[in-house]
Amino acid sequence: MNQIASQSHIHQTDSELRAALQEFYGRQIEKTADLETNACCDVNTMQLHQGVVRLIPERAREKYLGCGSPLPDDLPTLNGLTAVDLGSGSGVDAMILRAYLGEAGVMIGLDMTDEQLAIARQAGPEFMQRLGYDPASLRFEKDFIETADSIPDASVDLVISNCVINLSPRKDLVYRTISRILKPGGEFFISDIIADRRVQLADDPVLVAECLGLAPYIHDAHDVMFDAGFPDVRVFSRRMLAENPRVIARGEPAQFYSVVWRGFKLADMDRRCEDFGQTATYRGNLSGNPSMPGAASPARFRLDEGHLFEAHRPTHVCRNTARMLGESRLAQYFEITAPVRHFGIFPACATPAAVAQAGASGFAGSCC
Repeated sequence: MNQIASQSHIHQTDSELRAALQEFYGRQIEKTADLETNACCDVNTMQLHQGVVRLIPERAREKYLGCGSPLPDDLPTLNGLTAVDLGSGSGVDAMILRAYLGEAGVMIGLDMTDEQLAIARQAGPEFMQRLGYDPASLRFEKDFIETADSIPDASVDLVISNCVINLSPRKDLVYRTISRILKPGGEFFISDIIADRRVQLADDPVLVAECLGLAPYIHDAHDVMFDAGFPDVRVFSRRMLAENPRVIARGEPAQFYSVVWRGFKLADMDRRCEDFGQTATYRGNLSGNPSMPGAASPARFRLDEGHLFEAHRPTHVCRNTARMLGESRLAQYFEITAPVRHFGIFPACATPAAVAQAGASGFAGSCC
């Protein structure tokens, strides 16, 4: 059993929790197989990006942890961006994303654990040499995700994170920091663990360290993002986690999900899906990525779980969706019509079935 499992006290301070997590991820977990639970050992990212992953040194790959794929599938739109990975660990997600940022891109990984940073910093230059890009455009900084002090205000186009924010006791500060460092029109793409209720597992160090003990209740997560300036965060993908024996033994009936959030930094977003008579038409001008099943392509573009745009087909959208597509890096791929007038709430949002389904599933999201 991991040493951390022998600790029985609840972490009384943020510094105690940080120290326990640094011990756990820095010295106790040598590879993914050392985990006791399966919440943060998803291999989807590695499978989707095999062509890039094979360039990453093995030491970094064998310590890869994550609960989903925090990388947008509209990869051609990422060229030349500056991106930050919050809680970058051994650096795998950051290195994969760096490959898609192109020669002019910049990738910064942030982590608080010295051992993880050492692996990433050793693997990074070797990966960049194999990639053929300037090694200075990939760096790993020691920093806390709640503050990201090393990142200037409004300097980042894209923020990613993979199964890390659930570990923070101050998720509100994390999302406020994301808002601070993103440029206007910038985006976050975050994979994380959530629960269908407020769980009482924070006194189990293993469940905390392995991404379940501090997992937020879905509606609390939405409230935190809303208060940080992201009123319309979309679900890009989700999967239900298998029941965990350690959780069951505690008598905790909560259901956990791995979810990928997509959110944009846009001022004065509507609180609801408001209908202004707008349409969005995908131009079909993406180059596509044949190595990724379901990826953005000339034929279709997926914004989120509820929006799959066919090329050259006008689609009725709410004003928030129109702004996400028209005031971000995605603007060159869409034609957005101007607002006509306010027609009230978007029709699907007003139906009793839609309201009931959102409440039952716990996943609030756009319904336009």
